[in-house]
Amino acid sequence: MDLFQKLQAHPEHFKLADHDPRFRGNLSRESAQDLQAQQLVQLQALQSRLYAERRNSVLVILQGMDAAGKDGIVQHVMSGINPAGCEVTSFKAPSSGELDHDYLWRCHQHAPNRGHIGIFNRSYYEEVLVVRVHPELLEAQRLPKDSPAPPKLWRQRYRQIRDFEQHLVENGTRVVKLFLHLSPEEQLDRFLQRIDDPARNWKFEIGDERERQHWKAYQEAFEEMIRETSTERAPWHVIPADRKWVARVAVGAILLHVLRGIDPQFPKLGAPQRRTLQQVRKRLVAASPRPAKRRSKE
Repeated sequence: MDLFQKLQAHPEHFKLADHDPRFRGNLSRESAQDLQAQQLVQLQALQSRLYAERRNSVLVILQGMDAAGKDGIVQHVMSGINPAGCEVTSFKAPSSGELDHDYLWRCHQHAPNRGHIGIFNRSYYEEVLVVRVHPELLEAQRLPKDSPAPPKLWRQRYRQIRDFEQHLVENGTRVVKLFLHLSPEEQLDRFLQRIDDPARNWKFEIGDERERQHWKAYQEAFEEMIRETSTERAPWHVIPADRKWVARVAVGAILLHVLRGIDPQFPKLGAPQRRTLQQVRKRLVAASPRPAKRRSKE
């Protein structure tokens, strides 16, 4: 089974009800652990080449309900990635300074450098999610007087987001959009674990209970978001998130697919540069008080 193709969202008539948050395919927990270990080795190798080549970058966008596992994805899937070439940005409520700019501005500031992998834990998509569910937040944004009112405003933002992501792609940034699809039953279990376990109390925020009451509104917002912004060059992927080990393997498979598509290569030096390196090597050896050790082939 091509897991990448299985999880890619097709915008026409997209409905979350058609995607099972407990889907696991032929995976078992044990096989998933083995597969994740293999993925990590391959991700490390591809990221090293991406970092060395410095022509392309990857932007991973994580969206989902509270407790969907966004932090866990970052911790487990990216655990072996060289931190020098990977940055994680978590977007909370915008500051007053950020509200003085358009809603895409603060995210664009954190777009990954060439050769890097950037991860957005939430993103500009909050502007068609939480702001849609709580339209009173628009007042603080001080939009121009001729801005359309909802629902036209959401359609305008979908178009702006599509254009923004097209701009990123055309300039070498692959946009990988992951929606962690969680069931309300699993979210409740995770909330109760955070409340019952003192070591996890810090993970629970009182606002999580309030937002859970808007579950239906959020699901409708996610559905429309995916339908309107999943494009050929920046598609959404719906990740079954009820089983954390399935979600982590699924995300690993998608990242590998994307990096293999980029196919980064270590830079190759021309003949003059290689001659210069050999001259430098001779000088280093000649100036050394003892012979240079040769690396073991083992």
